[in-house]
Amino acid sequence: MGISKFAGKKILLMEDDFFVRDIYQRKLKECGFVVDSASDGAEGMEHLRSNKTAPDLIMLDIFMPRMDGREVLKEIKAEVLWKDIPVILLTNFSANEGVRDGFDLGAEEYLIKSHFTPSEVLRKVESVLEKSVKDGILEEEKTSDETVSDSPKT
Repeated sequence: MGISKFAGKKILLMEDDFFVRDIYQRKLKECGFVVDSASDGAEGMEHLRSNKTAPDLIMLDIFMPRMDGREVLKEIKAEVLWKDIPVILLTNFSANEGVRDGFDLGAEEYLIKSHFTPSEVLRKVESVLEKSVKDGILEEEKTSDETVSDSPKT
């Protein structure tokens, strides 16, 4: 897979497993995303609070130390500045209470980390971003052809 049509969009990845975080971060950056990461929920919330621009998407592990994904999701959806940010839950369990709770709290989607390749994760991210564009939450980037046609002619 090459550069995503959503290249330049900002993703916040909250994942306590270094290996998983590193793989997802590399794949997303390779496809043109701007990726910030946090190793637990408390660090992720601090990142949200300290940055002037909100991410376009949050990838959120359900089970993390210090502050788990459900607590993080509650705070995100309660804050007017962040409530519309789409959230993809990350888990290693197929059908668990955390996933059900996550959907009840407003998550858009979930993926089972051990069942998805990095390319499949990318497709899931693009699918959720595409839905955000259709719902009017996210503006779609201009393609390079549109950018060229908008340039002044000389």
